[in-house]
Amino acid sequence: MAKKSKARPAARRSAKKPKPAARSRRPAASRSAKKAAARKPAKREAPRRVARKAARKTGTSRRPSEIFAPVVGADRREIGHVLLEVGKAGAARVKRMVYPPGFRWSVDMKPVVGTDLCMHAHVGFLVHGEIHIEYPDGCVIEHRAPQIVAIDPGHDGWVVGREPVVMIEFDFERDTINRLGMPASHTHAPGLGDR
Repeated sequence: MAKKSKARPAARRSAKKPKPAARSRRPAASRSAKKAAARKPAKREAPRRVARKAARKTGTSRRPSEIFAPVVGADRREIGHVLLEVGKAGAARVKRMVYPPGFRWSVDMKPVVGTDLCMHAHVGFLVHGEIHIEYPDGCVIEHRAPQIVAIDPGHDGWVVGREPVVMIEFDFERDTINRLGMPASHTHAPGLGDR
């Protein structure tokens, strides 16, 4: 007759005593901190923080590519440091204008155009950035994206801050003032952007 072996309970069967680890002379607190550090991967900076740091170093920032991508079907040219893209839409023109940081009309465009002030009326939508407009009477109007803008003829203007200004404008070339009901010069009556 064969001997029957006694079955041990499952807990005892798998439980073996671990060998004692070699003791270190470091205090327990630093041993546990070292173990925790070994388990955690190195802390990485969030992508936005990395982009901001890179932007600070280079003077640029990440911008949505759609705002600055070339406009399909538009004529593209640069005038006085301003990137201008123009397309026809019925009897009107639709323009995207990108003014670089540091742009000022009296510095960058005056030599090209040959007038003391910008004599165009601007009606459209400010998509990105901030621009200030100054009239001869000393009135300064601040426009900050996103905003509808209506700028009377006879003004100087400049980009505020480190970001470029992107504006979408609608015009009728030399007939813009009449067709859009704009004043021929600056007044203090409420305009389209003031409502």
